[in-house]
Amino acid sequence: MDHQDWKIFSQIRAKDDDSLPAVLTRRQVIGLLRHIRLRRYRIPVKLIYCCGLRVSECLALTIHDIDSKGGKLWIRKSKNNKDRMIPISQTMVSDLRRYWKVHKHPLLLFPTAARGACPSEKVAERMHEAIRPMPVSSLQKIIAAARKELNIPVCTPHTLRHSFATHLVEAGASLHTLQALLGHADIDTTMVYLHVTHRSEEDSRALVETLCQELPR
Repeated sequence: MDHQDWKIFSQIRAKDDDSLPAVLTRRQVIGLLRHIRLRRYRIPVKLIYCCGLRVSECLALTIHDIDSKGGKLWIRKSKNNKDRMIPISQTMVSDLRRYWKVHKHPLLLFPTAARGACPSEKVAERMHEAIRPMPVSSLQKIIAAARKELNIPVCTPHTLRHSFATHLVEAGASLHTLQALLGHADIDTTMVYLHVTHRSEEDSRALVETLCQELPR
């Protein structure tokens, strides 16, 4: 029988080996944030990294989602329509508070600034009156431009989420802690970051606090 008649092998598909997603070093994260000079872009990019958010989760945040005293951030109606509560550093809370005072939108943390160049006062006014958050494409374009100028091989908003997860694992966060922070329904999804050791919620908050230190403000 000719090998061409062995059609059963055409129905077999081997699963590709899992590999770690692209991850930035801490130095690259700092360099990226320093390179993004406009605060209305730098602050959400910083928040994505410091809390491990999906870009859509970040831009949908409202002023009611921050528990500054408790050091908590509510992520509402995210993937699979689930809510979760994650720690946020006081440094990041202070950054968000100062940024919000620029536009003082009655609800949104990251309102769209619309298109067109104009004085910063006018931009703040347009943001205050915005009816929708900043589009995801705005952050994608800013990061893509910065990546090219800094000669970083791969970097998207999701790369910052991967970097957050990897850096926490390197600092000692457990797999289950990471699963809760990232909002993964299946722990197999989190397995890509590897299991190191168990840490308490208090320890994980300290890790998140440390993660935000030395970042550009």
